[in-house]
Amino acid sequence: MDEQALLGLNPNADADFRQRALAYFEQLKISQDAWQVCAEALAQSIYSDDHIKFFCFQVLEHQIKFKYSELTEAQQQLIRETLITWLQAQMLNPQPEKTFIRNKAAQVFALLFVTEYLTKWPKFFFDILSVVDLNPRGVDMYLRILMAVDAELVDRDVVHTSEEARRNTLLKDTMREQCIPSLVESWYQILQNYQYTNSELTCQCLEVVGAYVSWIDLSLIANERFINMLLGHMSVEVLREEACDCLFEIVNKGMDPIDKTKLVESLCQVLQSAGLFSIDQEDDVDFLARFSKLVNGMGQALIASWTKLIKNGDMKSAQDTLQAIEAKVALMLQLLIHEDDDISSNIIGFCYDYLHILKQLSALSDQQKANVEAIMLAVMKKLTYDEEYNFENEGEDEAMFVEYRKQLKLLLDRLAQVSPELLLASVRRVFNTTLQNWQTTRFMEVEVAIRLLYMLAEALPVSHGAHFSGDVTKATALQDMMRTLVTSGVSAYQHTSVTLEFFETVVRYEKFFAVEPQHIPTVLMAFLDHRGLRHTSPKVRSRTAYLFSRFVKSLNKQMNPFIEDVLNRIQDLLELSPPENGYQALLSSDDQLFIYETAGVLIVNSEYSAERKQVLMRNLLTPLMEKFKVLLEKLMMAQDEDRQMALADCLNHAVGFASRTSKAFSNKQTVKQCGCSEVYLDCLQTFLPALSCPLQKEVLRSGVRTFLHRMIICLEEEVLPFIPSASEHMLKDCEAKDLQEFIPLINQITAKFKTQVSPFLQQMFMPLLRAIFEVLLLPAEENDQSAALEKQMLRRSYFAFLQTVTGSGMSEVIANQGAENVERVLFTVIQGAVDYPDPIAQKTCFIILSKLVELWGGKDGPVGFADFVYKHIVPACFLAPLKQTFDLADAQTVLALSECAVTLKTIHLKRGPECIQYLQQEYLPSLQVAPEIIQ
Repeated sequence: MDEQALLGLNPNADADFRQRALAYFEQLKISQDAWQVCAEALAQSIYSDDHIKFFCFQVLEHQIKFKYSELTEAQQQLIRETLITWLQAQMLNPQPEKTFIRNKAAQVFALLFVTEYLTKWPKFFFDILSVVDLNPRGVDMYLRILMAVDAELVDRDVVHTSEEARRNTLLKDTMREQCIPSLVESWYQILQNYQYTNSELTCQCLEVVGAYVSWIDLSLIANERFINMLLGHMSVEVLREEACDCLFEIVNKGMDPIDKTKLVESLCQVLQSAGLFSIDQEDDVDFLARFSKLVNGMGQALIASWTKLIKNGDMKSAQDTLQAIEAKVALMLQLLIHEDDDISSNIIGFCYDYLHILKQLSALSDQQKANVEAIMLAVMKKLTYDEEYNFENEGEDEAMFVEYRKQLKLLLDRLAQVSPELLLASVRRVFNTTLQNWQTTRFMEVEVAIRLLYMLAEALPVSHGAHFSGDVTKATALQDMMRTLVTSGVSAYQHTSVTLEFFETVVRYEKFFAVEPQHIPTVLMAFLDHRGLRHTSPKVRSRTAYLFSRFVKSLNKQMNPFIEDVLNRIQDLLELSPPENGYQALLSSDDQLFIYETAGVLIVNSEYSAERKQVLMRNLLTPLMEKFKVLLEKLMMAQDEDRQMALADCLNHAVGFASRTSKAFSNKQTVKQCGCSEVYLDCLQTFLPALSCPLQKEVLRSGVRTFLHRMIICLEEEVLPFIPSASEHMLKDCEAKDLQEFIPLINQITAKFKTQVSPFLQQMFMPLLRAIFEVLLLPAEENDQSAALEKQMLRRSYFAFLQTVTGSGMSEVIANQGAENVERVLFTVIQGAVDYPDPIAQKTCFIILSKLVELWGGKDGPVGFADFVYKHIVPACFLAPLKQTFDLADAQTVLALSECAVTLKTIHLKRGPECIQYLQQEYLPSLQVAPEIIQ
C-alpha cells in the first residue's frame, strides 16, 4: 500500500496529506484487486494504526456493496475467510480494538450477511458462534454484528427500495425458520453468564433482545425463564435501564388483545411486588425516565387491547382490561406530577389515551371523575416555569420545556373534551385565587394563571372567537376572568413572562372589549407605556408591537375616540432610525413596520372626513419622504462600503414603512375615498430615483419593487406612467435574482391591466428576454449548486411570464416581435417542455404551448405555425414523457403529464383529422412504433 498516502488518514495530518489519502481511497475503490491487499492487511494484522485498519474495512465495504458480483467464487471465499480470521484474532489480541473499528467491522459482516446468507453462507451465525463461544471480546463482536444485521433489515430510518424490502422480508423469514431459536438460546447463555460479571456485555445483549423482539416469535422471549431473568435485572443498578427498555419492546409487540392484557398484568404484578411502583423511594431520574416509558407502553398496550375488544364486541374482556387500566392510573399520576419533566413527558401518551377512553364512556364513576381532576391539577402544576428558566437567553433546556408545555396543552385540550365544566371551574378557581394576591405571588404562578385563561380559548373552541355569547355559564366565567385581568393591575407585574402573557391574552379575547368597551383605554395605556412598547426588554417591545397592531385592527370602529391620542403617543416610535452607529432605537425596523401599519389602520378606519384623513396620512408619510431624499444624496456621496450598506438599509426601511401603511387599504376605491392617492403618488416620485443609484442596487431595487407591487393594488392605472422608466432602470446590469424578482411585478401588471399595457409590453418584451437569456447563458462552475438553482428559478420565472402574457389574451405581444424573435421564444418553450428535468417548468411550458395552439393553431393562424406544431410541439408531447428523468411517482410530474395531454387534445381540436393522420402516417412510424399499436 502507498504508505505516504496512508499518513493522511490521521485526523491530525495536514490538508495535503489528507487530500492524498482521499484520492488514494478513490483509486483503491476502482482498482480490481486493491481489496485483496486490504483483506490481507486485516487478516495478518499488518498495521497497528487504527485509522489504517478502519480504512481497510472501508475498502472491503465498498467491494461488498458495489462490486461483489464481479468476484470469482474463490475471491468471495477469501473475503469470508478474512473476516473470520480477523474475528479469531480479536480474542487473542492483548488490547481490544477501538469501538469505531469494531462497529465498522460489524457493518461489513452485516453487509456480507445480507449478500450471502440466502445462497452461499447459510451457517453465517453458527460459524461466528463457533468462533466466539463465550469469550467476552468475541461476544462483544457477535452482539455488534447482530445489531448491524438488525439495522440492515428493519431500521425504520433507512429508506429501502421495494427490491431491498422484499429481500429483507425473505431474510427474516429464513432466519426465523433456521437460526432464531439458536440465537435466542445464545442470548440467554450470554445473559446468564455475564449478568453479574460484565454489565457492558449484558446491556449490549439486552439491547439486541429489545431490537429483535419486534420481528421474532414473542414466545421465545416472553416466557418464564427470560422474563424472570429480566425482572432480576430490574433490581441491578447497572442493568435496569436496559432491562426496562427491553421489557418496553416486549410489551410493545403486536399480539392478541386478551394475551396482551395477561402479559402486561403478569409483568405489573411482579414489578409491583419487587417494589418498583414506589416512585417516591427512587431518586435515580435516568432510570425513572425509562421506567416511565415502560409504564406508558404498558398503559397504551392495555388501551389498544380495550379498543380492539370493544370493536370485537367482547364486553366481558373489555371490562377486565378497563379495570387493569384503571389500576395503573395512580402510578401514572405519580409519574405525571414528577418534578423531572422527562419522566413526566414519557407518561403523557398513556394519560392522553386514558382520557380518550373516558370521553367514549356514557357516564363516569366517582373514581374516574377524581382521576380527571387529578390529571387537571397535575397539568396545571407542571405548566409552571421553574426557577432556573432563563428568559433572557433561552437555550436547549428552555426549548425542551417549551416543547413539553405543548404536550401538556394537548392534555388540557383533551381534558376539555372529557369535562369542559370541570376545566372551566378549575381554571377559574386558580385564576381568581392567584390574581387576588398577585403582588405577593411568585411570577411563575401568576404567569400560569393567565396562561390557563389564554389556553381555554383553544380548549373550549367557538367559531370566530365568540367566547362571550352563547353558553351563558361559560361566557359569564370568561367575562369575569377577563374583567379581573384588565382591572387587577397585573399588567404592571415586574416579570417579562407575565407581561407578555397579559398582552397575548388580551389580544386573544379581543371580543371581550365589544361587550365591555369601558376597559379599552386602560389596555391601550398598558400597550403604549413602560409595560408594552416602552418596556425595558427588547423581547417584550418587539412582541407588543405585533400584538398592538392586531389589537387595534380587531377593535376597528371602537378605536375612534382614541385615534388622535394614540397617533400622538406613537409619534417617536415612527422615527426612521438614522444609520449612525451607536444609536439605539426602542424598536427594530421590523417592529416599526407593525407600528406604521397600525397608524395606517387607525387613519383609514376612522370616521374622519376625507380631508382630515389626507392630512393625517401626509403627516405620517412626509417625514419619510424628506428623510429619504436626504439619505439618497448621502448615499451617492458615500465612499465607505459599510456606510453605503447602512444608508441603503435605512432607505429600504423608509420605502418599507410607506408600503406598510398602505396595507390598511384593500383597493383603489378605499384610497380614493380617503383622498390618499396624491400622497402615495408623491411617495412614488420620491422613491423611484433610487432605482438609478449605482450603489447598493440589490437592496434599493428590492424595496422599490415591493412598493410598486402595493401601488398597483392601491393606485391601479395611476401607476402606469411610472412603470416604463422604472422597468428600464431595473433591467440595467441585473443578476438572476433581480430578474427573478422583477418578473412577478411585470406579471402583476400584465394580468391586471391586460391590453392597456400591450404597447409597453411589446416595447420591453425583447429587452427583458435578452436580459434573461444573458444571465442563463453565463458559464457557471460545474458543481455550483446555488448558481444552478438560481438559473432554474429564473427559467421558471421566464416561463411564468410567457404564461401570463399568453393567458391574458395578449399573444400579439409575442407575435409582433418579428419572425426570428418569435421563433427563438417558441424554441425556448419547446426546450423547457422537453430538455430540462424540472416538472414545474415543464407544466408551465405545456400550458403556454396549448394556449398558443388554441390562439394560432387554426386555419387563419400566423404563417408557418401549423408547420411548427407538427415539427416541434407534437414531438415534444411524446419526447417529454419518454425521458428517463420524467418520474411519474412525483406529483408535479403527473401535473406536467396532464398538461402535455391537454396540448395534444388542443392540437386535435384545432387541426381535426389532419392531426390523427400525421400521427398515424408520419410521426409514430418515425419512432418505430408497431403498426398495430399505432392503430
